[in-house]
Amino acid sequence: VLPACLLLGLLLLAPALSAQHERGLIFNLDVGELCLQSAQCKSGCCHRANGLSLARCAPKAAESQACSPKSIYGVYYKCPCERGLTCDADKTIVGSITNSDFGVCKDPQD
Repeated sequence: VLPACLLLGLLLLAPALSAQHERGLIFNLDVGELCLQSAQCKSGCCHRANGLSLARCAPKAAESQACSPKSIYGVYYKCPCERGLTCDADKTIVGSITNSDFGVCKDPQD
């Protein structure tokens, strides 16, 4: 019975795996689409303007733009930096708890 269940599971999972680069209803969302976690967004940033607003996928922060360090929460008030940049921010536990750990994206080579 177990091999039949395993086979059925693989058959149901195969279309999802083959379409992982296409836009989905839950993952691979474009900028502007509603999200609950950054992992859902192509950009890697699920952003909300304030505590009462709906979160939407947004582009990552560019050099000298405001940013947040990457967090475990998955929703940001300021997006993390683009690849290759670092977020020079308050990385203390107090900054994380009070949601004031914003900074500016900088090139670590400068």
